[in-house]
This record gives sequence, structure tokens and C-alpha cells, in this order.
Amino acid sequence: MAQELKSKKEGGFHYAFLIVAAGIVITCVPCALVLSCAGIYFTPVSNYFGVPKATFTLYFSILNIFMMLTLPFAGKLMSKVDLRVILSVCVVLCGIGLISMSFFNAIWEFYIAGVVLGIGIAPLIYLAVPTLINAWCKKKVGFFIGLCMAFTGIGGVIFNPIGTAFIQAGPDGWRTGYLVFGILTLVVTLPFTLFVVRSKPSDKGLLPYGAGEAVQSADKPAAKESGVPANRAMKTSAFIAVAAFCGLITINQTVYQFMPSYCQSFSASLPDIAAMSGVVASSCMAGQAIGKVILGAVNDKSIKGGMAFGIGGGIIGVVLMWFLPSQAIILMVGAFLFGFVYACTTVQTPLLTRAVFGSLDYTNIYSRVSMVGALASAFAAVFWGWIIDLPNGFSLMFALSLVCMVASFLLGTFALARGAKLERVEEIPSSNK
Repeated sequence: MAQELKSKKEGGFHYAFLIVAAGIVITCVPCALVLSCAGIYFTPVSNYFGVPKATFTLYFSILNIFMMLTLPFAGKLMSKVDLRVILSVCVVLCGIGLISMSFFNAIWEFYIAGVVLGIGIAPLIYLAVPTLINAWCKKKVGFFIGLCMAFTGIGGVIFNPIGTAFIQAGPDGWRTGYLVFGILTLVVTLPFTLFVVRSKPSDKGLLPYGAGEAVQSADKPAAKESGVPANRAMKTSAFIAVAAFCGLITINQTVYQFMPSYCQSFSASLPDIAAMSGVVASSCMAGQAIGKVILGAVNDKSIKGGMAFGIGGGIIGVVLMWFLPSQAIILMVGAFLFGFVYACTTVQTPLLTRAVFGSLDYTNIYSRVSMVGALASAFAAVFWGWIIDLPNGFSLMFALSLVCMVASFLLGTFALARGAKLERVEEIPSSNK
């Protein structure tokens, strides 16, 4: 079979580029519309139904919980079933969930939508891009993952103003917003998941992008995947370290949600800083979008270097925001640099998992790792909200953020060291298990 696989010349077009395009659409449209744009509906929907925000936003916590519960099953399915089927079903669930929200007349109905959206979005945000890129690319893996994941933020930048315009059009403008978002999810994304996505290069008679550079002759066997089987990987200290890395880096990411509140805490002493809450949040989003691309490229050279870049940027950012809040430019730079560690959640974590355990059973392993991140997301906002309500709460928040980042770097370094000692097995990419 290996002799029949085709390779493309370096610099030429490879079908893997269409896979990258599909990854961009998945993150920019359904992932951004369900996750990055959720916040614009919290106030108008709560006001429409006359309930506290916490009553409505409970649907988002339910969404996160069902994301966590879905991931292990999704990981197993994605390693066995055609990805076109799985990803298309997920897109349909997201589209139906958003469209149905435009017709709801009771808050409890949104809780059901949270279940549907959680099941649908989990494979799209956590597993789709790393699984596709790892299967289709042997070089620039980090860069392509970072590029695709950057569009969760870019999609938010694009669609938040559009959704806000619909919301502001009338007292029930939020219904139109949900309806349009649901239709966009289906119309824009399904053509890519149905007609572009392929589970592996051999489905198109190709070698992965970059693999052809290592093939010296037409009759040389295709490159083999190697790694640690999931059932063995999950019994190791390296797995515990990677999972803890995922949990801590996700908890730390949620500090972003409280940057506007931090700025507003200076309303009495520094009103100009308080007025910059939106700008500071935008600076962080810009940092995470740019940081994801750079982080991916750095990881292609060194996984430890990628951790140092992302976490180092976050540490510098926190120090600047904490100790020099009165300087507007420095505050914005700090938020921008914090965006680099924000990017670690969806870029550094999958690349660290691949580096430690290999690509052989990657999807199964990473789905378990991602469960910890989804669980952390479900309670992180409540945790930080409790922290900032304590005396000197924001100082405590920044101090704990530094602890999270330092601990994450140590955990990642430990996982890499332990992973290098794990016994790996090999498998021809086109074979079936």
C-alpha cells in the first residue's frame, strides 16, 4: 500500500491545506458562535425573562459539564468512525441548538439546549483540529494547530458585533441573533465537514504533508506512527502531569474574564483606567489570537520552548497588570501578553500531549486530558469570582495566577521527561485497528 501513496513536492499544493481550511471554519464559526459569542446574550435574555443573570447563565455551566462528559466517548468514536460523520453530526447539533434557542419561552428550555450544545461543541473545540492536523501533517503541526485555534478569537471579533446589532434591533432581537447564528453554523460549516474533511491522508491516496520529504524512493514504506496506547498511557505519572497541566492552565485562562472588573475597581481612584475595561479585554483577545499562531510555530521547534514562551508571556503580563495598573499603555501590554498564556489552553495542551505520548492513540488520550480542562472551565469562573470578593481579592487573584503558571510549567517539564522514558509501539498509518 505504501508504494501507491502519493506525495507532493515541497512548496506545491497539498490536500492538507484544505484540511487546515476546514479547521479554520470549524473554529471560526460554530466554536466562536457557541462559545466566544455567548456573553452578548447574557444580559438581554436575562432581562427579557426577568430573571437574574446567574439563572440564565446556568445553561452555560450545563454546557461545560456535558462537554466534559462527552469527550471520552467522542475520543473513542473519532479514532474509529469516519470524521466526516462525527463532525457533521456535531455541527448539526450546534446549529439546531442555536436555532431552537431563538424560539424558547422558558428558561428551563435553555438548560436542555445547553446539553445539546455541550455534546455538539466538545469534539469541535477540543478534538477536531488537533486530530485532523496530527493525521494530515508531519511538519508545521504546531503552526497549523495554532493558526486554526486563533480563529476562535477572530470569530468572536467578527460575530460579536453582528450579534449585538441584531440584539439591539428590538426587545426580542436576541431571538434573531440566535436564529442567524444557527443558520450560519449549518450553512457555512457543513460543506466543509461533509465534503472536505477526510479522516486520514490515505483516504485520498496521499502521504501526510511533509512526510514525502523523508521518502527517498517510490518503494520505501510510508512513515510509521508511534506512541503509547491510551490504556497504558493513562496509568502513568506523565498522564497525570499532562492532565493537571490542562486543568491549571484552563483555570488560569479564566482570569481573563475578570480583567474588566479589575479595571473597574479603580473607578474612584483612576477613572480613566476604569473606562478602559473593554480595551484591556480586547488587548488580551488580540494577544491570544496572535499568540496561538506564534506559540504553534515555536512548538514546532521545541515543546519546552513553547511552554516557556506562552507561560513566560503570561507571567510578565500578570506582573505588569498587578504592579503598574495606573499606566494605561502598560496595562494594555500586560493584557496582551497574558493572551499568550491564554493561548496555551487550546494550543500548548494538545501539542504537549502529542509530544509526551506520540500520535498512535492521540485522540483517545487527548480526549481524557481535555475532560480535566472542561471540568476546570465549569467551576473556574465561580472560583475566581469568590476570590476577588475577598479583601485584596484582585491581588490574591494575580498571585494565584502566578502560582498556576509556574506549576503548569513544572508539570509540563516533568511530563516531557517522563514521556521520553515510555515504551512506544508503531503502526502503519493506513492500517485499521
